Amino acid sequence: MNRLFTKNKLITVTSVLVLLLLWKLASWLMGSDLILPSPEKTLATTLSILVREEFLATAGYTVLRGLTGFALSLVLAVGLGIWAGVVPAVHAAVKPILVTLRSTPVISFILLALVWFRVEQVPVFIAFLTMFPIMCTNVIEGIRSLDGDLLEMAEFFRVPRKRIIRELYIPGIAPFLTSGISTALGFGWRALIIGEVLSQPGLGIGTQMQQAQTYLLVSELIAWTVIAVLISYFFEWLITLAESRLIQWKVS
Repeated sequence: MNRLFTKNKLITVTSVLVLLLLWKLASWLMGSDLILPSPEKTLATTLSILVREEFLATAGYTVLRGLTGFALSLVLAVGLGIWAGVVPAVHAAVKPILVTLRSTPVISFILLALVWFRVEQVPVFIAFLTMFPIMCTNVIEGIRSLDGDLLEMAEFFRVPRKRIIRELYIPGIAPFLTSGISTALGFGWRALIIGEVLSQPGLGIGTQMQQAQTYLLVSELIAWTVIAVLISYFFEWLITLAESRLIQWKVS
């Protein structure tokens, strides 16, 4: 197992190094940092951004918008997902809504949100609409995957409702929910940044990207992209950590 883990890490590091070399080669062939800055130029720009006084506020507002959209979508997805998973009629009513939300282009929602909301609210709305259907669908699938005979037996022996929820429902939907959260965060984070690029709130990573593009500051544009990706990786790591803790809890 350790050898396999070490081998996989080596493959990952090699892949990153190859990408950096290709990036360096492409930058050299372009011959201008105004078109494609080199990796070292981008790294220097990224570090200069990180030490700016306004960096924490800029990144913080974006993260706050993302967490707000995530919290709203999680609460509604769990509540509605459990209801739809238990009651077939509710599932039949909710299913076309979820399919529509997943199928509609994000840009359509953004353009409508620009008409409906203030610019600061647009990214939150977009993040919510992107993450909610993914998590809700996974919760529904988790509920529907539960052993019906086991639930009937629990009802027959009059097992307390709290115990049924704690020992059957939560362990049953948890893997589906964590998987849905991981997927939803990836899509939601990208949609959030796009929403900021187009709505231009006062502070935000997307706002900085748009300003960098306007003034042809390509190194800054790529640097903010790198920062956004690193933040996404951080939250992905948190989800992975939560999944491992969940597995340990189920085993114990």
